[in-house]
Amino acid sequence: MKNSILTLAIAGSLASVLASAAAAPASAADSASKEKCYGVALKGQNDCAAGKHDCAGKSTMSYDKMSFKLVPTGTCTSMKTPKGHGTLTPA
Repeated sequence: MKNSILTLAIAGSLASVLASAAAAPASAADSASKEKCYGVALKGQNDCAAGKHDCAGKSTMSYDKMSFKLVPTGTCTSMKTPKGHGTLTPA
């Protein structure tokens, strides 16, 4: 019984590693078709640096015009928030 549980645990770990490795190239390809959109990220959900913070997830307010979120290319300026539309440049 112990051996079968150990075998299952190892098989599960291996499957998890293989699934992660297979997913990595897909996400790299996805980021190539994305653009930085300023003013659309919710608090703590920004993708990177701007203004008063220097890292992803550090935005302290929603729709900060200095923080960007990666969005599909061509969709930024059509995104509407309570503070206006997204923009391709920081404000």
